[in-house]
Amino acid sequence: MNVVTVRSRRLEYSETTRQALVNSAVELFTRYGYADTSLDEVAKRARVTKGALYHHFSGKRGLFEAAFAEVETKVMGRLGEIVRGPGDPWESAIAGLRAYVEVCLEPAYQRIVVHEGPVVLGWERWRQAEEGFSFGVLRSAVENLVVSGELDDLPVEITTRLLFGALSSAATVIATSPDPRKASADVTRSIDRVVEGLRRRPTPDPTDNR
Repeated sequence: MNVVTVRSRRLEYSETTRQALVNSAVELFTRYGYADTSLDEVAKRARVTKGALYHHFSGKRGLFEAAFAEVETKVMGRLGEIVRGPGDPWESAIAGLRAYVEVCLEPAYQRIVVHEGPVVLGWERWRQAEEGFSFGVLRSAVENLVVSGELDDLPVEITTRLLFGALSSAATVIATSPDPRKASADVTRSIDRVVEGLRRRPTPDPTDNR
């Protein structure tokens, strides 16, 4: 076995170990929250030593950041496929917005991103992380709508930030509601109405006397 093969297998093992730790952390942080999850339990569930955990992560907060990134990456990957996919830009954008509202009902997203994220990471760091993952997807949707003529020629950056703020607030409303499913339905209706209000109306034909 040559040196390159040995290094390749070590790297593969290292990546597999890290992923197992992240998966374990996502599961335990979702179930018990940050404060009530121990690193011993994360390592045990991942079937690795605690030393292996510290080889990959500086500590509990570093592990949480990795779990946060894991949840966000998977969610935004799914949403990105919807809003950037083929088909009518308006329908794709609306489908993406509604899919995001559904995501806000998922336990891992609620617990790790919405509830625990601002507390563990601090509000500024959490906000930066949120923008890093989700802002680009939303911006793509807005750009597609402007380019396709579905939206008036509005400033893309400003429009995206306004919608981003609304969706971020909506996530909190859903996650903190005693009836998340009802809150989700209410949010969907409100978001639909807001976005519909931005939609460009067809210019009337002056020769049409109907």
